[in-house]
Amino acid sequence: MGDFLPNTQALWYAIAVVDVLAIGTALLRLHGVNSTLAWIFFILAFPGVGALIYFTFAAPYIRRTPVRARRRRHPLGPADTSPRPEAVAVLPVVERLTRLPRTHGNRVELLARDPAAYMAIERALSAAKTSIWAEYFIIQNDETGLRFMDTLIERAQAGVEVRLLFDAVGTWWFDRKRLKALREAGARVEAFLPVNPFRRRWSAHLRNHRKLVVIDGEIGFTGGMNVGDEYSGRAFLRGGRHFTDTHLTVRGPAVSDLAQIFADDWSFATDERLQAVEVEPLADGTSTVAIVPSGPDQVHNASAMAFFTGVATARSRAWLTSPYFIPDAPLLRALSGAALGGCDVRVLVPATSDQRLVRAAARSFYRELLRCGVRIFEYQPTMLHAKTMVVDSAWCMVGSANIDIRSFKLNFELGALIADATFAAQLEALYLHELTQSVEIDAEAWRTATLPRRLMQGAARLFAPLL
Repeated sequence: MGDFLPNTQALWYAIAVVDVLAIGTALLRLHGVNSTLAWIFFILAFPGVGALIYFTFAAPYIRRTPVRARRRRHPLGPADTSPRPEAVAVLPVVERLTRLPRTHGNRVELLARDPAAYMAIERALSAAKTSIWAEYFIIQNDETGLRFMDTLIERAQAGVEVRLLFDAVGTWWFDRKRLKALREAGARVEAFLPVNPFRRRWSAHLRNHRKLVVIDGEIGFTGGMNVGDEYSGRAFLRGGRHFTDTHLTVRGPAVSDLAQIFADDWSFATDERLQAVEVEPLADGTSTVAIVPSGPDQVHNASAMAFFTGVATARSRAWLTSPYFIPDAPLLRALSGAALGGCDVRVLVPATSDQRLVRAAARSFYRELLRCGVRIFEYQPTMLHAKTMVVDSAWCMVGSANIDIRSFKLNFELGALIADATFAAQLEALYLHELTQSVEIDAEAWRTATLPRRLMQGAARLFAPLL
């Protein structure tokens, strides 16, 4: 008994030291008052265990890859304030954050119907002649995922340079035999940030949420779609759970930037440098495009800043779509302020979600937004997975970033900001079509929601900084 008490005392001293270190780290991170307070409360509520979870999931340190570091040491010059039509306010902001200047002479195609979108990607993959660089958060172990892998295997066997980078958690359950077969065919396959503390770069919490394909250095695909039956339309044909999403085909010099993002991520995962891809402007390219990578390696998250600046500088309208809607405080104020100032501000979210806690937390924001004049719509047919923004009928953004804390702080995300009124009109038309399949939230009905529902949503909102 005498030996037990000193050992117990030493254990509690050790727990106290670990808790103090965790709280100190949380204070030094400076990642928002709400998030910091939530984690401090959690650490104090669960001594020892809370600190261990904090260090595992919420104390990221990501060293920039050599390519990213080089861009950071050579920033852009003064912001472009020229009077050209495409010089919308958000462009110089994202350029200076990402060190990727806008490019002109691009041709962008909207892939808004999932089966057609997937057919376009499959056709381009099958026709690849020299190279395929692919990067995905999720590759499902289903018919679509296996067809995708088989196409890569076939192209690798034909002598095409195939490189596949997948998120180690998002694609955790994929068929390892297929991955081995792809490697044996001559492809390079790597996992991004494996959950393995013995690896030099690892994480349990920071994920690569990007969706990116570059083929032959000439054509790029990006947007919100992962690889799986729920995205390709096959699940819909079987009557299963399926997603409605938005994707892009890009041709022109913006493909060089998409390739650069892949090269950055490949270097981060493998320490291998890839040769830069140079694509000339197209004679018939009418779109100005800024590629917007973001992630926990940025001091100021480019995706969060793009949404905030886009809404805050809108003059007539700002229409947003997000499957997971947990806005941070700056974006919440921007949405409210724009609506109060007379802008037509709309938010489109799914009525049903694959994340119930996130949906409940999202609905906790409705009341304050509705009071300010923001219009909120819930899409009815299925799970809406698109992440888009269209502003003033002049420019838009399509990408992988949700309007939530995870995308704005923890995930590596990727978007394409397109300054082209013709293309923006296409996205607006799609938005209006989706509104015909949605139900607008009635402000008065929401104000008189039942007490149990309001309590549930309020409780879910407490977890918003951690979601």
